[in-house]
Amino acid sequence: MEIPGIVGAGLIVIGVGMGIGRIGGSAMEGIARQPEAANKIQTAMIIAAALIEGIGFAALFAS
Repeated sequence: MEIPGIVGAGLIVIGVGMGIGRIGGSAMEGIARQPEAANKIQTAMIIAAALIEGIGFAALFAS
């Protein structure tokens, strides 16, 4: 892997980390506001995080 590929891979990893972190933070805020909806929020959070991670892996393999 050459230098531009390494930089691109680093940007992908940073972007995925920020996206999953933002999802987790928003989910915690939502659960704090509506504790009775915790199961639905958690399920949606896990699905969204898995999709973001999958896109990140696909982008890493493509770079």
